[in-house]
Amino acid sequence: MLVRSLAATTLALAIGPVFAQTNVAGIDAKNFDAGTAACSDFYQHANGNWLKNNPVPAAYSSWGTFNELDERNNAKLREIAREATAVRTIAAGSPQVLVGSFYAAALDEATIEQLDASPIAADLKSVERLRKREDVAALVRDWHARGTPVLFGLGVRQDLKDTSRIIAYATQGGLGLPNRDYYTRTDADSVKLREQYRAHIARMLELSGIKAKKARKQADAVLALETRLAEAALPREELRDPNKSYNVVTLDAANAVTPAFDWRAFFTTIGVNDAKDFSLSHPKYFAAMQRELAETPVKDWQAYLRWHLVNGAAANLSKRFVDADFAFTGTTLRGQKALKPRDERTVDQMNTLLGDPLGQLFVAKHFPPEAKARMMVMIGNLKTALRARLEQLPWMGEATRAQAIEKWSTFTPKIGYTDVWKDYSGVALARDAHFANVRTLQRHLTKLNLAKIGKPVDRREWGMPPQQVNAYYNATWNEIVFPAGILQPPFFDMNADDALNYGAIGSVIGHELLHGFDDSGSRFDAQGRLNMWWTAEDRKEFEARADKLVAQAGEFEALPGLKLNGRVSLGENIGDLGGVTMAYGALELALKDKPHTRIDGLTPEQRFFHGWAQIWRRTYTEEALKIQVNVGPHSPGKFRVNGPYANLDAFAEAFGCKAGDAMVRPDATRVQIW
Repeated sequence: MLVRSLAATTLALAIGPVFAQTNVAGIDAKNFDAGTAACSDFYQHANGNWLKNNPVPAAYSSWGTFNELDERNNAKLREIAREATAVRTIAAGSPQVLVGSFYAAALDEATIEQLDASPIAADLKSVERLRKREDVAALVRDWHARGTPVLFGLGVRQDLKDTSRIIAYATQGGLGLPNRDYYTRTDADSVKLREQYRAHIARMLELSGIKAKKARKQADAVLALETRLAEAALPREELRDPNKSYNVVTLDAANAVTPAFDWRAFFTTIGVNDAKDFSLSHPKYFAAMQRELAETPVKDWQAYLRWHLVNGAAANLSKRFVDADFAFTGTTLRGQKALKPRDERTVDQMNTLLGDPLGQLFVAKHFPPEAKARMMVMIGNLKTALRARLEQLPWMGEATRAQAIEKWSTFTPKIGYTDVWKDYSGVALARDAHFANVRTLQRHLTKLNLAKIGKPVDRREWGMPPQQVNAYYNATWNEIVFPAGILQPPFFDMNADDALNYGAIGSVIGHELLHGFDDSGSRFDAQGRLNMWWTAEDRKEFEARADKLVAQAGEFEALPGLKLNGRVSLGENIGDLGGVTMAYGALELALKDKPHTRIDGLTPEQRFFHGWAQIWRRTYTEEALKIQVNVGPHSPGKFRVNGPYANLDAFAEAFGCKAGDAMVRPDATRVQIW
């Protein structure tokens, strides 16, 4: 899945058609760095002036093409929300009423300030009333039921080995920092960050009504408890293997792992009365959770739950909570210097809580059907190019090849937006109760998700709303999904030539297709089942090539002393290398029997490589770059461009690169998987 920060800054943007593009050529030479040769550092060559002229805005931790596109989208979405706010005559529950009510309440700062911490007062009292360890388990159950999970994660998806049914997945979680590494690393920066985190916990607890001295003591207890949970969590490398997150057990078997946490009571509380089994995905973590529930004093659990309550609620409370939350999560963790304006934060929140109602209004106004039609042609060419590669791979045996082609044949594309919108019937939102609206929507979305358990699979469902600037691959459905939001410049330009579009969105299509054949997705068969369809010999050949890509990524130094973890980023790097390769093959199909016309002095082949390079241009705060590397799984933009290009003969030919140039890997380290 293409993942990136959606944070955006305020820009002065005209409100026009989403797909408007002033630069017909689609590539602006003013962004180039003429002083850097294409064959020495193509990322800098293609983007150097843009990088120099686009420092990270104050309200952001990084800035790139995704953010620019988000800005254009969000300007449209704010206009839609403002229009919806004025609507009062349409039936309750309509997209306009839901969007308008939420937007009006979220922008009612006076009421939010007046309410201050009162929206969480009842929850704070429930934490203080805890007396026994059984009470702790009961409160965890209750919070999961209302859509504010704590202590562990709960997902709902197909059984990875029996894709005809939908089950629940209980997963490791319970942390306030991004992942386990933030608790276990012993370098000076990590130690300093944990001390800042400890101080932040104490500050937030003070805001919730705890005296300063007591808050500091409780912060110590929270950090100690989270650290013990983190130490039991799987590292990022192991989470890449879906087998290590799949552990279907009966409720009785789960209760044997966590006697202090009754899973039958849990499923009853969240409204799933007929659950017979589920995936207790990370047994080591849940064994640690059991120890903590059995041994940790209730007062420490009170501190932990109070902290997670306040931490989860802060962004929707009064200014003193918002500012304190941003000081750590925005500035300390990510390097942001300023908080985004409230209306922009509200649109971000609506994309999550009201994604489909807002998306309905968005596509009705801004998504042209001709964009979908052109995308389908490109996808067809990409699939053809991929099959040709599969048929010709010299390292793959015929038995595995037949299985790979069968999987290829079942790929399903989804373009633009869903045919079946999420059901928000019965949801009533107030125009003067922002926090209550958030809770209402969290509860509703949780209920919708949990209701899938035990039901037939509905493959019409989408995992993203149409306005989102992103794309993804779903292994259990073997599908690639491209929301309308990403189908615009610079990713997809209706006014541009094929070379540019195949380099940009075409490579993204290829990237998502290749997730079906990366280190994780390749473990799923044509029916979406977690099933090793490879021969042992062919899998060994695949892994040998993957190991070379791991080594390449491990050479990349994002900051002095901070190198990529090539094992964690392997799936995305396979997607990048394979995606660019597939897209180039598809471009050759598209250009067959057509003149190879230069545009602005660039050949179609050169424009192709510029297309991919420009979508990954990005500037970072140092803090954000550290998170990018430490949390993953995506590589920074420079490696996403230079990494695959240095392996490709087609790139070297397009720009006249020779052996010994930095952008031409020697044969011994060059890798081509798909």
